[in-house]
Amino acid sequence: MHAQPNDLVIAGARVFDGTSDHAPQQQAIWVSGDRIRRVGPVDEVLREASAADPRIIDAPDATVLPGLINMHVHLDLALPGDLARVAMLSDPELALHMAEEARLTLLAGVTTVRLTGTYGHLDFALRNSIESGRTLGPRIRTAGQLVCSTGGHGWQRSREADGPAGFASAVREQIKHGADFIKLAVSGGMAGEHEKVTTSQLRDDELDAVLEVAHAWGRKVTAHAGPAGPTVEAVRRGLDCVEHGYELTDELCRLMVERDVTYVPTITVTRCREFFQRHNMPVWMQDRALAWGDRHWESLENAVRHGVTIALGSDMPPHAEFDGTSATVRELEFMVEAGMTPHAALVAATSAGARWLDMDGEIGCVREGALADLVLVAGDPLRDISAMRDLRMVVKGGRTVLDRRTR
Repeated sequence: MHAQPNDLVIAGARVFDGTSDHAPQQQAIWVSGDRIRRVGPVDEVLREASAADPRIIDAPDATVLPGLINMHVHLDLALPGDLARVAMLSDPELALHMAEEARLTLLAGVTTVRLTGTYGHLDFALRNSIESGRTLGPRIRTAGQLVCSTGGHGWQRSREADGPAGFASAVREQIKHGADFIKLAVSGGMAGEHEKVTTSQLRDDELDAVLEVAHAWGRKVTAHAGPAGPTVEAVRRGLDCVEHGYELTDELCRLMVERDVTYVPTITVTRCREFFQRHNMPVWMQDRALAWGDRHWESLENAVRHGVTIALGSDMPPHAEFDGTSATVRELEFMVEAGMTPHAALVAATSAGARWLDMDGEIGCVREGALADLVLVAGDPLRDISAMRDLRMVVKGGRTVLDRRTR
């Protein structure tokens, strides 16, 4: 038997498989090529793998988890303040900026991202470059450009449309370029100076056109959605996912459970004063975002109480420094503070995202035959979610891209 170049065995760790509510100890994971070949007790796996002469990593008292999936990411994030400079970059400069953001994201333990609106179709080129191995970064699933009404949320870097025919054309345009799903704005948001979060920005016939075309082409639809009114209507008409959801009422939560609609709360965006101030965000934006903090928190609590399917998304750069850790890990901690168990939060960061992306069994899990996207952390995050702060190792597709273990 000939060993593949990147055969490795992580031995002695506890393993969270992405779904189970416990992580058995003294396990081993044998990675061969880009896949997980075997998961099981240490002695058994080491015996089976011995002929392959793999690289063996001893990981006592550590936990192996699936690589994290961040479901709300903008690698070209441009906001009022210091980040406005991103909007001024030329396309070549922006492509390089996004590639660096992708690299940092992967090194933060996020092995898959869902891009929820990117300027100028550069996301497709980056996705292809990462998939070919030319660029280091997470797996990318992307919506292409955000689709919004004329002057709607994010219009400056999005695809504006009006009327059913206009929205249908905008959706087809994203699919033509290779969009994996569709993102639209049904309400105002935090970053638009001349809009209100509570404003409904789509007519029913426009929303129907988006959903009809996208679903006919086999694409799910997610929506930037703030207030309850337009969000309820969008869910009733067939929306697949709610982003932010600053006002999730009991009625809306029950409807989302009934329709199997996923919620990506991005709870960090209404409690990240440190991030706002570091990047010199204007006072009006800080005040608006932070003013929605209590209602946003109640929405997450409502979703948890009603059993809405929740997937992790940060909206802030996944790797961004925030409260002494990354925005992705801080989002996990906020979820637990809002009433989720550490287990439920870890599911939200792994298998729940994989399921929405129709990649269940490929990513977001630690099982034989799955892609070898793995993170290693010290301690046991099923007992204390803050153990996710101590990231020791990142593996993507069988390749070790980060190793901070004590040698």
